[in-house]
Amino acid sequence: MKKSLKWVALALAFSLPLSVQAHRMWMLPSATVLSGADPWVTVDAAVSNDLFYFEHFPLQLHNLTVTAPDGTPAKAENQSTGRYRSTFDVHLTQPGTYRLAVVNSGLFASYKEDGKPKRWRGSPEKFAQDVPANAQDLRVTQTQGRVETFVTVGKPTDTALRPTGQGLELAPVTHPNDLFAKETATFQLLLDGKPAAGIEVSIVPGGIRYRDQLNEIKTKTDAEGKFSVTWPAPGMYWMEAEVRDDKASFSAAKERRATYVATFEVLPE
Repeated sequence: MKKSLKWVALALAFSLPLSVQAHRMWMLPSATVLSGADPWVTVDAAVSNDLFYFEHFPLQLHNLTVTAPDGTPAKAENQSTGRYRSTFDVHLTQPGTYRLAVVNSGLFASYKEDGKPKRWRGSPEKFAQDVPANAQDLRVTQTQGRVETFVTVGKPTDTALRPTGQGLELAPVTHPNDLFAKETATFQLLLDGKPAAGIEVSIVPGGIRYRDQLNEIKTKTDAEGKFSVTWPAPGMYWMEAEVRDDKASFSAAKERRATYVATFEVLPE
């Protein structure tokens, strides 16, 4: 029963606009910039109200990918999922920048069966099997979500940061492991590999639990999908953006929702 309720809650989180969600998905590395011999990083992953505090659900790691600095897949070791968080380790065997990402895609449906409201979330392959063909008030949304963070050993590199051309992605202008307080960083958002113009971006510093104000920074992408942020202070920051359009690739879905989430570390000036 608890497992069922968990997936219902996560399905609802995917179906709601990010601006009204209390629950935030995130990954938090133990370090983002490393040096020295034989470096490792440990990553926490969770869905929570506060940043970066474990009190709701673990982020599932089924679709976790780690991209090494040379663009090849790297191994996520010692994976574990507990009551409130998931964790994994990465042995950083190459110099340069690693990209750690959980990328999910699927369908979310709401409908009525015998007059009772129903909600379903799953893959396109399961849709016809699980959702009645005569479902009343059927509404289907295709979802694409990316949650990621970045870790660099030594000098930052760009190979692992290349976009895939699918969903909403970040194309850094300023390197994500080269961020400093009081300095301005510029990024670009891409949707299916093309500039995502007019997209609202929310940036929130960690430690929400220990202050009265959210201290949210809001901005919007320009015609080239670019936006800038001047970091007010050092620390860990959470960034999110969302797109809703009618570009769903699944025939039954009339709407697509693409989300992007990332965690960055801003170092002292």
